[in-house]
Amino acid sequence: MELTVGLVLALMGAAVSMGVAAISSGIGVGLAGIAGAGVISEDPKKFGPVLVLQALPQTQGIYGFLGSVLILIGVGVLGGAAKEIPVGMGYAALSGGIVIALSSVTAIAQGAIAASGMGAVAKRAETFGQAVVLAVMAETFAIFGLLIAILIFVGTKIMGA
Repeated sequence: MELTVGLVLALMGAAVSMGVAAISSGIGVGLAGIAGAGVISEDPKKFGPVLVLQALPQTQGIYGFLGSVLILIGVGVLGGAAKEIPVGMGYAALSGGIVIALSSVTAIAQGAIAASGMGAVAKRAETFGQAVVLAVMAETFAIFGLLIAILIFVGTKIMGA
């Protein structure tokens, strides 16, 4: 496989998509985990709701992984022979990766919201549903970012070529 400019740009898109999403999700999960440890130290029976709230910021990491895999498959690095990637297509892959990366930063806010929700659940278990809804609201923008990236990939034939 020859490393052309187009392919290197696409690889950068895959790298930034996963890298920033992993960092953001890690921070979000960490923030929620800190709060969760406090809640379960007081009441271990609240582990289930705390675990759900802590898991929510991980989804942006999943979106980053999905974006990276779509790029790598689209340019033939995974699952096939690598294709000659025009520079423009490389920039399109990089753009999609950047969209996913930037929108994944919502995982940090989602972790903080989830941590606050854990505090509410610690005091009143019946607030769990509302806490989940509040935390999921931050994720909406990460979903939009993933969808825009997929549209970029389809429109530029990175997917489906």
